Amino acid sequence: MGDKANAHPGAAGRATAADHPASVRNVVLVGHSGSGKTTLVEALALTAGAVNRAGRVEDGGTVSDYDEIEHRQNRSVQLSLVPVEWDGIKVNLLDTPGYADFVGELRAGLRAADAALFVVSASDGVDGSTRMVWEECAAVGMPRAIVITHLEAARADFEEMTRTCAEAFGGDDPDAVLPLYLPLHGPQGPDGHAPVTGLTGLLSQKLFDYSTGERKESEPGEDELPELEDARNRLIEGIISESEDETLMDRYLGGEQVDVKTLIEDLERAVARGVFHPVLAAAPATDGGRQGLGTVEVLELITRGFPTPFEHPTPGVTTIDGKPREIKACDTEGPLVAEVVKTSSDPYVGRVSLVRVFSGTLRPDETVHVSGHGLADRGHEDHDVDERVGALSTPFGKQQRPVTHAIAGDLVCVAKLSRAETGDTLSAKDDPLLMEPWQMPDPLLPLAIQAHSKADEDKLSQGLSRLVAEDPTMRLEQNQDTHQVVLWCLGEAHADVALERLRSRYGVQVDVVPHKVSLRETFAGKSGGRGRHVKQSGGHGQYAICEIEVEPLPGGSGIEFVDKVVGGAVPRQFIPSVEKGVKAQAAKGVAAGYPLIDVRITLLDGKAHSVDSSDAAFQTAGALALREAAADAKIHLLEPVAEVSILVGDDYVGAVMSDLSGRRGRVLGTEQTSGNRTLVKAEVPEIEIGRYAVDLRSLSHGTARFNRSYARHEPMPAQVAERIREEARDS
Repeated sequence: MGDKANAHPGAAGRATAADHPASVRNVVLVGHSGSGKTTLVEALALTAGAVNRAGRVEDGGTVSDYDEIEHRQNRSVQLSLVPVEWDGIKVNLLDTPGYADFVGELRAGLRAADAALFVVSASDGVDGSTRMVWEECAAVGMPRAIVITHLEAARADFEEMTRTCAEAFGGDDPDAVLPLYLPLHGPQGPDGHAPVTGLTGLLSQKLFDYSTGERKESEPGEDELPELEDARNRLIEGIISESEDETLMDRYLGGEQVDVKTLIEDLERAVARGVFHPVLAAAPATDGGRQGLGTVEVLELITRGFPTPFEHPTPGVTTIDGKPREIKACDTEGPLVAEVVKTSSDPYVGRVSLVRVFSGTLRPDETVHVSGHGLADRGHEDHDVDERVGALSTPFGKQQRPVTHAIAGDLVCVAKLSRAETGDTLSAKDDPLLMEPWQMPDPLLPLAIQAHSKADEDKLSQGLSRLVAEDPTMRLEQNQDTHQVVLWCLGEAHADVALERLRSRYGVQVDVVPHKVSLRETFAGKSGGRGRHVKQSGGHGQYAICEIEVEPLPGGSGIEFVDKVVGGAVPRQFIPSVEKGVKAQAAKGVAAGYPLIDVRITLLDGKAHSVDSSDAAFQTAGALALREAAADAKIHLLEPVAEVSILVGDDYVGAVMSDLSGRRGRVLGTEQTSGNRTLVKAEVPEIEIGRYAVDLRSLSHGTARFNRSYARHEPMPAQVAERIREEARDS
């Protein structure tokens, strides 16, 4: 890295199917929105020769042949794959969205990749969400490197941003985050800014000039070498400290000169092991050039320093009935184990699945087993079916280039898997297997919708099912209490994209309506009621009278019905009729139209007629008795209370707790965690946290996350309950 002579003429180009896992690198690009990830991907593709200066694929087509709206939307909110070839290595570049609302696409990219490039803007720095992703990668030992972009910004400072990255990402070992190159600056302009025109390799001590748009190598002058000495020595010490050769540090401190080849080999091993994280700089080509600043160095790092798929342990695999199955990492001759990491719909070819093959070899037209992913609670059905694989292809923009097979370690697009969804496992039909799912964020922002017209109503169900099939971070709920269709999303942008896809892709227009919380009612104290249903209208009449007593029970008791009739005042055959009537009325509510819970209803007495009494009459009488009892009693409105856990940086704990207090929340306790963060546990009425996913992000500058679970229903304050009752009366 940094010691190669030039841009490997003839060794680069567009990627095809890989022939061996050792010739594959799967790299995910991570960074906040606007950090320059997509621009970097395009610059790397241009340098690798996959596209020409106009952005056109060398053998025809375009990098992004979507219509303008789809192009703009997809590049910012979806995981996209751009495969290129460099030095005989196929590099699968996975560009992820930078918006927090689309963290599901980011997690899919992390699952499919073997290493990560963290893209940091020199003008914006490192945000909290990027730090959190770094920690996730560190927890699983994923190799990482950092690319600093936007060096053309007026106040951009590569050295200062490198120090910021070391503080943010280095943890207890800032010397594990060091630059491999220092920028070369051109003449200072009228604004006082000296543009970056090239790089100096700290190990090779060579200059790489990109000012013409083509990388040119030269030797530094004698007067330039002392300026590099401090940075070079620190880099060498950082590399040696991570060396597997424990004698190397002693030899170095003893004055021995370590040759560059040994240092580079140790560097590559340390990067692949995930213990050293080099910092590089990159920018797109200018003045019609082909090679953007630092793009050759980034491609060299990827192909020589990042691990092969052999070094990525296969996620846990079981048989369909849950028995563990040992799968050798990246065995092309082993049993087929592949995973759908992304699902999308193409207007011309239908559903397209982006698949990472972990074991075996996937071929077109073979029948595979599709195993479900355990997200049935989000509206994604579990699968256990056989499907025929359609054409295999490698993507570049809208184009799909056919390939003959996909080996373990590679990524490929699969057409016509009509049942497979994101997260599903593909395996041999006679040896069905299931991979453990990757961590998915919980969608916590509710979006209640209804069809705009009768025509939309007919298409809504199918449109929603397709929508959630593509996006496992979305949860579809058909709420039986409120009778609302609710899409649970990760944030407002996520919700907006869902609505736009329903409209433009599936032709369904919907209206957003206020989300309703499932309230309940209960009696505050004992009350009695008499139900009299007596009608004579010729022929058989209707006759039923019953007297009941209602009393509250502890939370979670439900509806309890007790028969205390004596002397046959209500005939035995009509006791169940009364019970059915009061429970039906309880389900409808007795005050504001919400289900009645946690009461004991006791049937005390009644009257019947030998001819006119009937099942229907006693059902009606039971309902009337319950309504009368409610009219004479105080009725509590019960609201659901959620148990909330919030992981937030220490700097924002005070603001979060103050905000919880304003939401009628009760803080149960706090707990200090690693990374200068605090876990806050609280109970908050659900009616107060409908938009908490959005509000917390704003409150904590995107650094906090939370989860919630139902705790119980409890009485709401009188003033809030009265407002709810008024709204119910007005509706």
